[in-house]
Amino acid sequence: MTSLTLDPGASHRGAALGAATASVAGRTLRKFARTPQLIVVGAIQGAMFLLIFRYVFGGAINAHGLPYVDFLVPGFVTTGLLFSGTAAAVGIAEDVEGGLFDRLRSLPIPRASVLAGRGLADTAMLAWGTVVTVAIGFAIGFRAHAGVPSALAALGLCLLFGFAFVWMFMAIGLIAGNAQAAQAMALVVFPLTFVSSAYVPVGTMPGWLQPIARSQPMTSMVNSVRALTQGHAATAMIGHSTTYEVAVSLAWCGVIVAVFVPLAVRRYQKG
Repeated sequence: MTSLTLDPGASHRGAALGAATASVAGRTLRKFARTPQLIVVGAIQGAMFLLIFRYVFGGAINAHGLPYVDFLVPGFVTTGLLFSGTAAAVGIAEDVEGGLFDRLRSLPIPRASVLAGRGLADTAMLAWGTVVTVAIGFAIGFRAHAGVPSALAALGLCLLFGFAFVWMFMAIGLIAGNAQAAQAMALVVFPLTFVSSAYVPVGTMPGWLQPIARSQPMTSMVNSVRALTQGHAATAMIGHSTTYEVAVSLAWCGVIVAVFVPLAVRRYQKG
């Protein structure tokens, strides 16, 4: 059984939001630490698929002016946030199924701290997976040609994307109610990763599919990361400036958070 330890010095009216959020996040991270195989297996799977795309498919794909490895890694890192985010849906569904949320509701803590803490912990795990994937990308030939500051901005943008997606997956987990259903429901978002600019240029897709690929959030997010890391070569291929792509991807993040944060909170409050 998991437990949540709060500061005994908290007031009788309940723990402060920050302290309670940190406690929930710490509890979730300790749970991850007790099952390191989940982290290791996830990293191995990510590395395996990255190597497959790099060396098996790379020679057959024309990236329109970019070496395929420089085209691929930004897309792979960004879409990896969705694949890794399914753990948030499954994890929160397990918490619901195991009765953890029922116990937390009985504690004198702000209810917002429960989901906020869980979201921070899952975002931290996404950050770890992103760093590992980027390191593997550099090992197989990826280079950030637009400079270090832009590359760091791209990494920060990925973490923001991950935070937004975590709320989407937490809402899915709360709605599903159990781990098996949560995992199945989370698979619904996976077509976004392939019908996007992540692995192939959108211009190579059938004409009827191109508007769909261009208008969905994953394409904008991938394009912004690619533009920040590859500079002019990427923007010439994309057809928009880096500022435009970043602005569109930030807008998509705002939409995702605006939709799924209230949905997750309402579902949690209903129990």
